[in-house]
Amino acid sequence: MTILFRYILREYAKIFGMCFSGLVTIYLVIDFFEKVRRFLRYESGILPILTYFALKIPSISFQVAPFAVLVATLLTLGLLARSNEITAMRSCGISLLRMSSPFLLFAGAVSLVLLAFSSTIIPLASEKAEEVRAIQIEQKPAPVTVKAALPWARIGANSLMKVTEIDAEGKTLRGIRMFYFRPPFQLDRMTDAEEAHYTSDGWILRNGHHRRFHSDDTAELTLFSEQPIRIPLIPDDFSSSLVGNSETMTFREIQHYLDRFQHEGFTFSRLLTDYYGRMAFPLVTVVMVLVGIALSLRRSGVRGGSMAVGIGQAFIVGFCYWTTHSIAIALGRGGALAPLLAGWMANALFLSFGLYLLLKVRH
Repeated sequence: MTILFRYILREYAKIFGMCFSGLVTIYLVIDFFEKVRRFLRYESGILPILTYFALKIPSISFQVAPFAVLVATLLTLGLLARSNEITAMRSCGISLLRMSSPFLLFAGAVSLVLLAFSSTIIPLASEKAEEVRAIQIEQKPAPVTVKAALPWARIGANSLMKVTEIDAEGKTLRGIRMFYFRPPFQLDRMTDAEEAHYTSDGWILRNGHHRRFHSDDTAELTLFSEQPIRIPLIPDDFSSSLVGNSETMTFREIQHYLDRFQHEGFTFSRLLTDYYGRMAFPLVTVVMVLVGIALSLRRSGVRGGSMAVGIGQAFIVGFCYWTTHSIAIALGRGGALAPLLAGWMANALFLSFGLYLLLKVRH
């Protein structure tokens, strides 16, 4: 590692630290003043409120880090250009790749940290933050049952299940209705039950009835008070997938969930899109470095613009990336785009944009 490499890396790290801490602070202050008035009405004390916002820091850091990388890249190159250090390096025959290597190395390290945050720390911290908000701040009782956010589940190739309420651990379901179809998508039978409990032997339905529909337009009704039933879902599937969303699931939980059901022909457009989006987002730091280097050097090849221009460019690029990424994720969740394409589309487009701008830089 040369002296020049260490010097650029040190200056870049200092500016990134200031940009990152400043953006996180601004985000926290805005979020604090937006929510604190509502929190203070519950008179829970200051400690639970501080705990809640502390648990939000990993998620906030994940969101602002790529923008901080872009701003730091533009400011660092702008300062180096203002002191004619870029001119001196280019006069000594230092290539653009060598001059950019500290930025790329630092961005790669940030990507790895963000990926670790996204895979485990952020889902756990977000789930704990919501628990602190509901129980300690708003002083609600620990949830016994919650209304299912996604009440429909596919339990077979030709069968669907609707759930009204789920307990916190996913072991008790209420308001059960199951539909079984025969080709060509004709209703064959229905099962309704007040509750379903998970035991060591599987799921047990209680207080319900079966209705079988015959081809001669007659129906057969059978009542039951307790009956076992085969459902491929386990309590964890209900507590994580039906009640919550992919943001509270770790990468391992998502992979485990997909491995259990993909071989049965299930489709998970929303879950897969969020999964690929969370995988792709940490790598945007490298993309932002390439875009930042190109924007700083493209005008003359050796000199960057003013600080105000650099910050303005960073805001424009950041806004365009977030818009593109959000639209792609929405299209992927809706099935209009393949989940893999939706998750990586913004990265691919802005990487192409950054490489194109780099080709315009005078070497």
